[in-house]
Amino acid sequence: MDKVFISQLQVNTIIGVYDFEKESKQDLFFDVEMLTDIRAAAQSDNINDAVDYAVVSERIIAHTTAKPVELLETLVEQLASIILTEFNVQQVMIRVSKPAAVAAAKTVGVEITRIRHA
Repeated sequence: MDKVFISQLQVNTIIGVYDFEKESKQDLFFDVEMLTDIRAAAQSDNINDAVDYAVVSERIIAHTTAKPVELLETLVEQLASIILTEFNVQQVMIRVSKPAAVAAAKTVGVEITRIRHA
């Protein structure tokens, strides 16, 4: 299986449990790895046969900024479901980092891997 990836996609959005987090936007950084078969796209040289990482990135940004959630866990589950449903991938790994969450840490976050079920 082949891998299409997005690294350090920055999204500025409202997310968090605490009141102060709900008052101002924070940066989130997404790393996304999508397993797919790229042979058809490689042979045709046509973007319509590929997983378009620009379109996936736009979808992540749109969803993340549309309706705030409190937990990173909620957000990554929603995004994994969207990617597996809307794009031709068999598996997705999503890692989201929230640099401003813990003052003593460079970043914290959540990483999940989900597989498309037949």
